[in-house]
Amino acid sequence: MDSWISGIFAHALPFVWRSPLTRRPGITLIFIPLLTIQDTMQKIILTHLFAFCLLPLFSQITVVNPGFEDQAADATVPKGWLPCEDNTTPDILPGFWGEYGDASQGNTYVGLITRENATFESIGQRLSKPLSKGECYRFKIDLARGAVYAGFNKAIKLRIWVAENKCEKGQLIYTSDFIQHTDWKTYMIEFTSNKNHKYIRFEAYYKDGNFSHKGNVLLDNLSAIQMCGRA
Repeated sequence: MDSWISGIFAHALPFVWRSPLTRRPGITLIFIPLLTIQDTMQKIILTHLFAFCLLPLFSQITVVNPGFEDQAADATVPKGWLPCEDNTTPDILPGFWGEYGDASQGNTYVGLITRENATFESIGQRLSKPLSKGECYRFKIDLARGAVYAGFNKAIKLRIWVAENKCEKGQLIYTSDFIQHTDWKTYMIEFTSNKNHKYIRFEAYYKDGNFSHKGNVLLDNLSAIQMCGRA
């Protein structure tokens, strides 16, 4: 039998019947077009593959303007972000306070400082969707210290909070070591959310209580927040 005929019969379904006159069984082959089967299987495979590829995107939580891009300016927050401390606003760099280094990614980055009167700066915004209570998350951010910053050049830490309301200090999810390096380094943050938090906040930090410390920390290239990998 020719190969093409064999291919046809390979995709035929047998249907058993009995003749109404002789009552002898007979077999009829019901043919299913080969192309129809192949097309259907391809569609099923492509649909599942497409859904599998999109799954990480749907599980990501993002912010507006994660690269802190905007026109460089002092006492100004990049578009999409909010200052979280009264009467003190971060800076969009480079180009001010003696800071002219390149961004880690894109053109600009944000600078937060602490002062000799124990005040400090912070910045935050609403997440694209709430965190889930009890779920593990991770994300990355690039950090550095400004070597000049008009004298506010001492090393400080970065604290990161998530909360249910704007600019609140709900759950402290990360405190860095003192950021001594003036080149950009990437930090991985991993945490488990204790509530369905909707906001994130980044804070220049030296210590609690009264202090006199003129320091800074530079932030850039915030990644999407993703669920931790399953074992």
